[in-house]
Amino acid sequence: MRVRRGFARPGGGSRGFSTAPRPLRRQGTPWLYLAPALVVLGGLLVYPVYQLGLISLFEYTQAQVSGGEPTVFRGLANYAELFGDRQFWQVLLATVLFAAACVVATLAVGCALAVLLTRVRALPRLALMLAALGAWATPAVTGSTVWLLLFDPDFGPVNRLLGLGDHSWTYGRLSAFLLVLLEVVWCSFPFVMVTVYAGIRAVPSEVLEAAALDGASQWRIWRSVLAPMLRPILAIVTIQSVIWDFKVFTQIYVMTGGGGIAGQNLVLNVYAYQRAFASSEYGLGSAIGVVMLLILLAVTLVYLRLLRRQGEER
Repeated sequence: MRVRRGFARPGGGSRGFSTAPRPLRRQGTPWLYLAPALVVLGGLLVYPVYQLGLISLFEYTQAQVSGGEPTVFRGLANYAELFGDRQFWQVLLATVLFAAACVVATLAVGCALAVLLTRVRALPRLALMLAALGAWATPAVTGSTVWLLLFDPDFGPVNRLLGLGDHSWTYGRLSAFLLVLLEVVWCSFPFVMVTVYAGIRAVPSEVLEAAALDGASQWRIWRSVLAPMLRPILAIVTIQSVIWDFKVFTQIYVMTGGGGIAGQNLVLNVYAYQRAFASSEYGLGSAIGVVMLLILLAVTLVYLRLLRRQGEER
């Protein structure tokens, strides 16, 4: 049996089968392409987060891990104990201030070097790119060890160049945080630099030339022309930097010997590690991990909402 194909009438409507587009199918097509990645991410992220939240509700110490004692459900008792701990709030404040300083410094260095890349010739640009990518590719443990050697009070070249003698950078609280901050910025700015540089290259040259002809300075061009046009890219690198710097672990642990003298350089990630593994309080350590996750989610959602509101106002 032959089926006649539908065709559109001049006045509207059609005969036979309809050939109208199917919006539901079109809307579902992107999800089909994303499905494999979502399945992998679900297995790698959702299940561990579920286990993290589950363990935070139990009394889970070395005795429960070894099977010597039964697991006891505590509900929100771990969180109550955590929020009642004065050290937790001190570590949280130090983590927020340290992460904020790292993010601001990383964005400033990365954006400045991205603008510099657009103004130098090919050979210096290539050399700067290779040097930055080399810093980015260096493992955190290796980079932290190298920085410790550079600032070593006995054999480091930095103290000799600055005439500081045997000054120990890791002894004082602020100087230790400053040293770790420099290392974090050193290994983080290449991501910002490369991303922002790619965004600048996508901006039409006519726009920048018109701003220069109007007498705008380089800072004015960046603030009034480039920054608004690069807002989506800056949002991405800012959120990434906040996430990375808020959960810094390796640099603090290696460069301050596990959190500094008497825990003066603790951040939340190192604090969670100490409570979970050094003290074998896995439930309490998991509670700290859940709090960190919620803080990062809140920061990301608030930042995205502000960007969306600014976009609607424009």
